[in-house]
Amino acid sequence: MAGDDDGRGEVVAANGIDIYVERSGEGPRLLFLNGSTQTLDRMRPLLGLLESRFDLVAHDQRGLGRTSVPPGPYEMADYAADAAAVLDHVGWGTARVIGISFGGMVAQELAVTWPERIERLALLCTSPGGPDLASYPLHELAELSDEQRAATYLPLLDTRFTPEWLATHDRDRQVAEMLTARRSGSRPPDQARGEREQLMARSRHDVTDRLGRIACPTLVAGGLYDGIAPPANSEAIAARVPAAELRFYEGGHAFMTQDRAALPGVMDFLAAG
Repeated sequence: MAGDDDGRGEVVAANGIDIYVERSGEGPRLLFLNGSTQTLDRMRPLLGLLESRFDLVAHDQRGLGRTSVPPGPYEMADYAADAAAVLDHVGWGTARVIGISFGGMVAQELAVTWPERIERLALLCTSPGGPDLASYPLHELAELSDEQRAATYLPLLDTRFTPEWLATHDRDRQVAEMLTARRSGSRPPDQARGEREQLMARSRHDVTDRLGRIACPTLVAGGLYDGIAPPANSEAIAARVPAAELRFYEGGHAFMTQDRAALPGVMDFLAAG
């Protein structure tokens, strides 16, 4: 077992790998599921806000951060099983769940597999998958140079993100610079392999025909200008989940950073009941 600097973290053996888990805060029990290639260390500001209102559990997903990078391929069912193992480890039979982007895909897979374990569910900037309702295939960006990747990625983050728009919108420019910086530069071989395996699992995600199994109150939220998980994909999830509420916010794939009303609204939903 290994801990992080403030003693919140531990390494949990489950499903043949070591999963790095952190727990913090007080309030309703909430499991956080992170986006593509993102680690807990990169998400500290958001985790800090969530732990101010919830008993928060989060983990580095397989292949990322301080969790093992096992041989591939990985499948969405593996990520959902890891999340269930984390719930088991902390002794939670049920919990509220928030999933962002890729984490929203994992959350959907978790919720259709173990619907009885989810109390409330927030699915943010995500897609149900399959041939018609998949998020943008981010694995196709891997072979591009940093400059090419940034030029392609920016209008996917937000369809308004032209050079002219960013030149006159300081907050959006800061968001764009932060997110493109996370995807630039070389990676250690194991980290690069873990990220690649995650993106390939993401490309095979498909819960479209199983979403009717989700039994809990569900918030589906997206950005009006998201080019990665377009609004139509959020609409498709909400139409298939029996107890779903659909909300759109001003922004793109990073709408929770762009629209100041988004995160408080999401947290209010998760804290209700």
